[in-house]
Amino acid sequence: MTKYKQIRIALNNCGVIDPENIEDYIARDGYMALGKCITEMTPQDVIKEIKDSGLRGRGGGGFPAGLKWEIASKNHADQKYVVCNADEGDPGAFMDRSVLEGDPHAVLEAMAICGYSIGATKGLIYIRAEYPLAIKRLKIAIDQAREVGLLGKNIFGSKFDFDIELRYGAGAFVCGEETSLIHSMEGLRGEPTIKPPFPAEKGYLGKPTNVNNVETYASVPIIIRKGASWFNKIGTEKSKGTKVFALAGKVNNVGLVEVPMGTTLREVIFEIGGGIQNGKKFKAVQTGGPSGGCLTEKHLDTPIDFDNLVAAGSMMGSGGMIVMDEDNCMVSVAKFYLDFTVEESCGKCSPCRIGNKRLFELLERITKGQGTMDDLQRLRNMSNVIKDTSLCGLGQTSPNPVLSTLDNFYDEYLAHVKDHKCPAGECKDLMKYFIIAENCVGCTACARVCPVGAITGEKKEAHLINSETCIKCGACMERCKFDAIIIK
Repeated sequence: MTKYKQIRIALNNCGVIDPENIEDYIARDGYMALGKCITEMTPQDVIKEIKDSGLRGRGGGGFPAGLKWEIASKNHADQKYVVCNADEGDPGAFMDRSVLEGDPHAVLEAMAICGYSIGATKGLIYIRAEYPLAIKRLKIAIDQAREVGLLGKNIFGSKFDFDIELRYGAGAFVCGEETSLIHSMEGLRGEPTIKPPFPAEKGYLGKPTNVNNVETYASVPIIIRKGASWFNKIGTEKSKGTKVFALAGKVNNVGLVEVPMGTTLREVIFEIGGGIQNGKKFKAVQTGGPSGGCLTEKHLDTPIDFDNLVAAGSMMGSGGMIVMDEDNCMVSVAKFYLDFTVEESCGKCSPCRIGNKRLFELLERITKGQGTMDDLQRLRNMSNVIKDTSLCGLGQTSPNPVLSTLDNFYDEYLAHVKDHKCPAGECKDLMKYFIIAENCVGCTACARVCPVGAITGEKKEAHLINSETCIKCGACMERCKFDAIIIK
């Protein structure tokens, strides 16, 4: 039943073809879209087809791809560039990597189509150096395409020239932002700049540059082959086509899923994903990675598209989807994502560089049971200031996990602050191990395994745990066979 929930567009050839054999790709209509564009369509026709399809950028921003191409085409210059953003950095996300490893020619073909439509002769793929298999297969694909004349000079016997080369990223999350990415490719520090001018006007080396991510490009060849009207019948009114998600966390079926826009979170998590592991209760799902928000049970019937997720307090992002159950502490989840963005901030603007650090410190204080009610108000105020004043998308969205958990799980924050308890039992500093005297038989197994000697007691007598010495490693609970040790 669940297989019919999915439609393959970006993942059309992944797992079906040998990605290191161009003949396999050609056998599945590979490069026919490029041939159609060059021999049957004008550059303006190609742009119109992409605009009519309703394809929006899959990197997170959701900007209409055809409009971006059109802007780049109207900016005249002696040299233009087509850039593929393969700098995938969200925790738990591996959509672009899978496309590049399983179907690299689709991205090359789409970049050449884009080059033809905007008047560019040079393509650049900015890829994380941590993706060695994807890099290897891209190199093979580029060499094969050159050998058969599908990259290089006079493609399909026309006057159109286009070639592609790779540029490597060192894993900076901020370089997923297009101006930071361009600076990194230029050999500069990966930092964003104020827009406008946009890259389509003044990008790589100051020339008009079109930047799209891997999944956006992977959808282009099939749109050209089957037509805009075929593509825009899939999805919702404002979000056409499909979206690939990396489904991870406390869900039975983890991995990549590709579903039409408008599919609900419930369908993805409970039908395709097979529900929550070990029969636990669903608690939240984080969409959009560190830039997104935590959605709850009341959001499960929300149709997934760009606008609905933003309205619910999250965002599409590049497609990470992490599912959480009743054992997850939402304050700790917010702290985890803030820890990530603090590390990944480029430091150029103070709201992001300093503000996120202060947010993280507040969350750390709360998870240690040292927070106050004033801290909760500071969290909200500071989050809104950071969103409003940061330079780029990293800082503008980094408070989303904090704000969404404050909105949807305020009772957990109150428990940490007022009761000095973590309802999920995940915050170590708020945990205390106790021995139930009635259940303890004095076997000494727990005392023998305790690494810090926090458990005392005579044989065949109830033992005690010194909470001051205990490091909360859980070794005693694992060893006890009589359910005598509990956490409060």
